[in-house]
Amino acid sequence: MIEATGLTMHYGPVVALNNVSFEVQKGEIVGLLGPNGAGKSTTMKILTTYLHPTAGQARVGGIDVLADPLGVRKIIGYLPETLPLYMDMEVRTYLQFVGQARGLSGADLKRRVDAVVDQCGLRPMFRKLIRELSKGYKQRTALAQALVHDPSIIILDEPTSGLDPRQIREVRNLIDYLAETKTIILSTHILQEIEATADRIVIINRGEIVGNGTFDELRSRAQSQSRFVVRIVDKPVDARGRLSAISGVTSVEELEDAEFAAFEVLAKPDTPLWREVSAIASAQGWQLREMSDKPYSLEETFHALTVHKQGEVAA
Repeated sequence: MIEATGLTMHYGPVVALNNVSFEVQKGEIVGLLGPNGAGKSTTMKILTTYLHPTAGQARVGGIDVLADPLGVRKIIGYLPETLPLYMDMEVRTYLQFVGQARGLSGADLKRRVDAVVDQCGLRPMFRKLIRELSKGYKQRTALAQALVHDPSIIILDEPTSGLDPRQIREVRNLIDYLAETKTIILSTHILQEIEATADRIVIINRGEIVGNGTFDELRSRAQSQSRFVVRIVDKPVDARGRLSAISGVTSVEELEDAEFAAFEVLAKPDTPLWREVSAIASAQGWQLREMSDKPYSLEETFHALTVHKQGEVAA
């Protein structure tokens, strides 16, 4: 449904995108993740025909964004980071206006406005001026305008910005519901949103894709060492030294624990740590309370994949 091939964007001497390629399949929720200034919004503006790339191609719903931008706009719903709202309009009037601009009229217009008002929880604010709304309700109104014409492809830039935790959960549920029949790409720098919502993650950093896959696939790529937590009853004084001496172990850090001797152990991927620790415990008379994998979190995965090749973290 969405195909980006070799997208490159220059703003004068600044390279905002450099040969970016990815796909979004029908019915898929793909999260575009990256630090501020990474190129996420530029990518979305190209896909929604707001910008012409310096080089490369993009097709949305099979339509070339350069050859037929109006055709693309007819089939997409777009929530930009800067909300496209008219502050002196009522919510009702604004959504009717957007629906009419999208070609709706009569009973179809009323049906779609009613549908998005209920989906986005706007019924209590239906006759209020947009400038009188809270930031969260303005965000909901902007989301409703992206959905009013029932598009097959939805592109969302920071869709939960300004929402409280309950509202964020409602938007997540709405995105899951929409994904049953629609293709969705959403951009955010909030890691929890991507983890809770996306089927697949595309990580962009300094204008280049540095990761593309499921969370588990990206974590496997980022986690160059195995990581374990070991807890030992009775706190033997020599535990850290004996764990550090295991062949293949690269680091042993003591963890705060009032009851047990607790350590985070990093080891090379092929290290038989379970067997080695069990053998030491048996020989030393240790009683193991825990020995478990500690996989990378999404935050740690994101950090590992967005470190610049010279070791400098992207701004």
